[in-house]
Amino acid sequence: MKRAAVITFPGSNCDRDMQVALRNNFAEIIPLWHKAEQLPDNLDFIAIPGGFSYGDYLRCGAMAANSPLMQQIKNFAAAGGYVLGVCNGFQILTEAGILPGVLLRNKNLKFIAKQATLNVANHDTVFTRAITTPQITVPIAHHDGNYFCDQQTLEKLKANQQIAFTYQDNPNGSIADIAGIFNEQKNVLGMMPHPERAISRLIGGSDGQPLFNSLVS
Repeated sequence: MKRAAVITFPGSNCDRDMQVALRNNFAEIIPLWHKAEQLPDNLDFIAIPGGFSYGDYLRCGAMAANSPLMQQIKNFAAAGGYVLGVCNGFQILTEAGILPGVLLRNKNLKFIAKQATLNVANHDTVFTRAITTPQITVPIAHHDGNYFCDQQTLEKLKANQQIAFTYQDNPNGSIADIAGIFNEQKNVLGMMPHPERAISRLIGGSDGQPLFNSLVS
């Protein structure tokens, strides 16, 4: 992969972190404002970073999911393009219907910011194939990270191996300890933890780097 776009919404605050995390693996990183009329040509990868798009008014990610560029991102994903949504990006992907389920308020009704150990549930995807360990430790920072879906959807996620990561010690009440999921084709990943904040020991850990290495391995 050579060209990656990082989408910024009003209230995004992890867009620069995401650009830095992608820098070692992509020849070109394109910052893209959400009101852009179209996606760049020959794009290989799209990242929707964390933050508080539109101040988390209405529901987290709901307003951003209706931004002009999101329909093009839907089309990009439907055509097999690779998309990663982290934290608020995960919320946006569910609100846009690109991924199933919803992110609810944490079970303790409080913002959580700490390191979290994740079990890697599926190593055989473009996002996880370079992760060689059964667990990784990356930061979480969210108020609405409680993933929920109905039982039928949960059984489908399990049967199709769409669960990407689960929490070792569930911090927010997510059903089945889910921390991240894929779409059916596994070219879209949404996750609440922040791999882009764990790319170097100098900033507290490097367990997130293999995810980005996977995209070009």
